[in-house]
Amino acid sequence: MVKHNNILPNQHYHKVWAGNHCVVPHGIRPRVNFNQPARKHMRRLARKAKAAAIAPRPLARFLRPVVHCQTAKYKSKVRTGRGFTLEELKEAGIPKKLAPTIGIAVDHRRTNLSVEGLQANVQRLKAYKSKLIVFPRKSNNKPKNGDSSAAETSTATQLTGTIMPVSNDQTIETTAITGEMKSYSAYRTVRIEKSVARNVGKLEVRKKMLAARKAEKSSKKKKK
Repeated sequence: MVKHNNILPNQHYHKVWAGNHCVVPHGIRPRVNFNQPARKHMRRLARKAKAAAIAPRPLARFLRPVVHCQTAKYKSKVRTGRGFTLEELKEAGIPKKLAPTIGIAVDHRRTNLSVEGLQANVQRLKAYKSKLIVFPRKSNNKPKNGDSSAAETSTATQLTGTIMPVSNDQTIETTAITGEMKSYSAYRTVRIEKSVARNVGKLEVRKKMLAARKAEKSSKKKKK
């Protein structure tokens, strides 16, 4: 038994390296990852097969919106979100049912909390739409309304990697601190404003009393 404020012993001394044929009721069979090179090769082949299956569509599949990270610590940074809002799609002129068919992710639960974020994602959608090449549904069909021309489809190549990746701009704007800014006290200003709001009635009564006293003094001087 451990005495005083010391750590509880948790030594793993019963490891069994013999293999599955060795049955030890109270032993621990450690798992090793010696197959990582082979798994890496399998993942590479899977990505290659997936790219060939969905070609000429991009391997990343969907365009994601730009959103701000959570909490006060990371809110200045941006990342890719789950999908575009219905309002953003409406501003960009893209129907919500058409968006998934042309590689745009949609998230009907997300809402826009600022005009700046809305406009940034609308511009992102418009830039994507200007670069988009839409193939006909079947190779032997003629291009219909909304499809790209034969010249564009013949020269199209498959995009690898993230579609329109998001970059965090780390430029920080600074300004000089003036003497007026140093002398200003936000705490004092707020306390004064609260005091004025709390004593509105008392101040009005005091003003009336002062005005009455002044009128009384002036009337006495006229009589003299």
